[in-house]
Amino acid sequence: MHSRTYVPALAATLTAAVSLFGGPAYAQADAPVDQPLAARVVTYDAGASAEFRGAVDRGAAIWNESVDNVELRPVAAGQRADIRVLADNGWPRALTTSLGRGTVYMGRQAVNEGYDTVRIAAHELGHILGLPDRKPGPCSSLMSGSSAGVPCTNPYPNAAEKAEVEGDFGAALARPSATAPRQVMTVD
Repeated sequence: MHSRTYVPALAATLTAAVSLFGGPAYAQADAPVDQPLAARVVTYDAGASAEFRGAVDRGAAIWNESVDNVELRPVAAGQRADIRVLADNGWPRALTTSLGRGTVYMGRQAVNEGYDTVRIAAHELGHILGLPDRKPGPCSSLMSGSSAGVPCTNPYPNAAEKAEVEGDFGAALARPSATAPRQVMTVD
């Protein structure tokens, strides 16, 4: 896994703030300045994803391998998940209510047409993590979705997609209000 985001500029910012308000020219914190920020944990419930359970777990694991500022975890028993994953007979889609929250539909229609289930799961989770569709697009772009064609089985986000998720969740870690509710329906 990548190293977590560090905040080495924090000491300089604190020193400047303390100096502006007439305090000493240094600031001391309880934790070291280079202490990593904890990743935002986003839970998912794949209990209603039927035959797609393994694909959903693998799609979440791929995101966990790919980014540092967010971690997807299965929800604990008795807890409410940030992401619900459901199986249905339609086309795969995601309904995002806010960054890191929403519902993923693992639609059998795309699977019946030959699309890869792990790519579908990673793609739809990508929407919940804030990424839009990028169609048409090459197979190397996870968010190109179905426009990459049935032969494309790549479930990994490219560098730009990883950077966008890192940036969105890095900002959310710094400013919790950055996750204000919004509704976005994405049908792939």
